[in-house]
Amino acid sequence: MPDQYLADVSVQRLASAERIASDHLLSQRTAEGHWVGELSTSALSTATATMALLQFRLAQPGVAEGGTIDGLITGGRSWLLANQNEDGGWGDTVLSVSNISTTMLAHATLTIDCSAGPELAELPEALSKASEYIERVGGVEAVIARYGRDRTFSVPILTHCALAGTVEWSRVIALPFELACLPHRFYKTVRLPVVSYALPALIAIGLARFNARPPRNPLTFIVRRLARRRVLKILERIQPSNGGFLEAAPLTSFVTMSLVSCGDADHVVTRRGVEFLVDSVRDDGGWPIDTNLATWVTTLSANALGDRLNEPDREPIRRWLLTQQYRDVHPYTNADPGGWSWTDLPGGVPDADDTPGAILAMLSGAADDPDPWLVDSVEAAAGWLLSLQNRDGGWPTFCRGWGAMAFDRSSPDISAHVLRALQAAVVLTPTLADRIERACCRGFDFLRTGQRDDGAWIPLWFGNQWAENDENPVYGTARVLVAWRAAGLKDDPAAVRARNWLARVQNCDGGWGGDADTPSSVEETALAVEALLGTTETEKQAVAGIEWLIDQVECGTWTKTSPIGFYFAKLWYFEKLYPVIFTVAALRMACRVRGGGSDPPVSGSDRVAG
Repeated sequence: MPDQYLADVSVQRLASAERIASDHLLSQRTAEGHWVGELSTSALSTATATMALLQFRLAQPGVAEGGTIDGLITGGRSWLLANQNEDGGWGDTVLSVSNISTTMLAHATLTIDCSAGPELAELPEALSKASEYIERVGGVEAVIARYGRDRTFSVPILTHCALAGTVEWSRVIALPFELACLPHRFYKTVRLPVVSYALPALIAIGLARFNARPPRNPLTFIVRRLARRRVLKILERIQPSNGGFLEAAPLTSFVTMSLVSCGDADHVVTRRGVEFLVDSVRDDGGWPIDTNLATWVTTLSANALGDRLNEPDREPIRRWLLTQQYRDVHPYTNADPGGWSWTDLPGGVPDADDTPGAILAMLSGAADDPDPWLVDSVEAAAGWLLSLQNRDGGWPTFCRGWGAMAFDRSSPDISAHVLRALQAAVVLTPTLADRIERACCRGFDFLRTGQRDDGAWIPLWFGNQWAENDENPVYGTARVLVAWRAAGLKDDPAAVRARNWLARVQNCDGGWGGDADTPSSVEETALAVEALLGTTETEKQAVAGIEWLIDQVECGTWTKTSPIGFYFAKLWYFEKLYPVIFTVAALRMACRVRGGGSDPPVSGSDRVAG
């Protein structure tokens, strides 16, 4: 690396911007020393939660009006009316363009019980505009086309609408909920029509469809009627203690409204679901897509801050993470012990994106001779990740080998994160060294195979509403590039092609969007800068990106969020800490390479060959 690398960047401006960004991120910690963040309020979540509470309330006509649930219903409907887009539709967040799924859900929720009070005087006009949008975009056919073979969201959305009377039950595909009675190891064999994390929806929505429109085939009818009691027991067993499946308002709402429609308003699963929805409403009257991403944003923050986070502040984070590591088989996905979820709350499920983040955060700044508990924790996590690797060499999110649906298949962004963590962990896990080396070789081969011809990778959990097919190749490519660099493989032909692509799609203003010719955002610019730093051939682009970020910090616009997060299939969110975390990571790395003229760090001792 030349001594004058990034010489065109002002040391003073860079240092000042980095200090402002890092200090702000540090100030966002809780009293316990970790981060919680704040997810955007979601129109989709608000529509489904309000519908579930409406169904529950209507099932209890003898209960006096004016209670907590009535207030939440009014608040949810008011929020929806206040946040309808000009075109008559709703997007998933207040920053999102309209989409057919959320619009049909909101329209259905507002259709029920239209005896509007003064606060809902605008309801008729809102419903008219929404109806016009739905007809214009394509209605039921558009919903089905949006998700393809994956029934995880199309069937719940249409069930929600059928309960409101806006869609005929004949348009709702029956789900084979009786398959939930099979031992978990057979789920991938029978190819369920939903993804691995959607078992509650398979059961509850399958029951609702069965109740509303029983099958004509007598054998199917008998099998499903006999399975009813057993699947309800399974649903009760896998429900988290706080009632929230995956900590997600939509999934919990779909389950709750479906059970109510079957006459099970007093079932324990329904009651817990209602309690979760009551407890998770926002002050603005809406609901977020999930309660929080506390573990995810904490590991991202700790890893971004590096030595800005001193050891006395880092140790409580390690201890906090240690308490969350799963020590038993998870009752929901049947995952083995060793992983982490995105949250410290009961509804979380271990996954292959949060587990690498936790490993890297636990190891960051750790002593050369760490405590035995840290070694044991990292070894268990590394072993868990190794056991999750798919046959194609990549890593899925939750469950190995399901493979039928996109969110159960291997993905580049998750695989890259796993590769970084395994290579960092190998120093503490010599007994796993051979397995890690083999897994990493297969993992990098998976990345090579999955790279687009133009050099980009498409991530699973992030998108961009302005890009083609809602994809975000800038996020995916940036995240994968960091893994190549961490492995000491930045000159691999795949990495070179990726950097060249990332440099080509930079905007004229110096920033990046999710793809070429999309508006620049703080999140995507910061990710691209971090990925490009350390190589002379993309120095010009890195400098322009750094200048763009510094300008945003100096103007006070650097905390502006963009809805780039996917909470499962085409379900958008934004997180207020994302622009902060990603800016800190980019500016701190820029400070390191600008100040010391050294390459960005390579994790681990001896690099695992790619």
